[in-house]
Amino acid sequence: MDDFQGRVAVITGGGGGIGAAMARAFAARGARIVLADLDRAAMEGVAAELGGRGAEVLAVPTDVTALESVRALADAAERRFGAVQIVCNNAGVATLGETAASTHADWQYTMNVNFWGVVHGVETFVPRLLARGAGGHVVNTASMAGLVGMRWLGVYCASKFAVVGLTEALHRELVEHGIGVSVLCPMVVETNINENSIRNRPAPLRNPGDPAVPAGAVMAGSVIGPDEVARRVVRGIERKDLYIFAHPEQRAILQRRAARQDRMFEPDRW
Repeated sequence: MDDFQGRVAVITGGGGGIGAAMARAFAARGARIVLADLDRAAMEGVAAELGGRGAEVLAVPTDVTALESVRALADAAERRFGAVQIVCNNAGVATLGETAASTHADWQYTMNVNFWGVVHGVETFVPRLLARGAGGHVVNTASMAGLVGMRWLGVYCASKFAVVGLTEALHRELVEHGIGVSVLCPMVVETNINENSIRNRPAPLRNPGDPAVPAGAVMAGSVIGPDEVARRVVRGIERKDLYIFAHPEQRAILQRRAARQDRMFEPDRW
């Protein structure tokens, strides 16, 4: 059976960036799309674009930090399409700066969206996938910063490392049920995540004044477009890959990290 034709895909953070690119890629393969985003205007713009191309699309304003909002998203998707087969917990924010200078609000905001947003998607949709017993696929968006700790990205790294660990565990648990699980770990993607993260930050969790972000406090590496990431997500779902990478330079970085860990077992260190 085709992984996309006639299937229903829910995508959080679907109003732009990687989420919108995934929606376009899935729709091109015949999937029916449920977009979820806090930015209603952006989400409805993507929905109109896809609808103009003949796709069946539902747009549901959603705050992934609120469990009841994600549950309402699932209910709306099922009312419209009957069932959901693909779940992309993709909504995310970026928080940059020295870890020691990060405020409690930085930690709350970042973890609420990047970690709890994924948790809410998992605890809402996975039991429904299991109950239907018809397979499916879950994609959780993390980052290369969820695999390698990076300077000036401590808060962001913490949230994304948590997503990677959660996804690895979920993969082990769901494989016997025929449900695929992937963690998307790109490096730098050409999106508006920094601007959106500032604009969508709740007033109670804003810091006074402008944040002090050190020069160069971004992930190193080449910049790719979200369409290329979406292409790799499609392939990852088809192959049921656990890890979805998007940048070739990631291989050497991960090899160096593994080598540093392996050296700790050499006799002179052990």
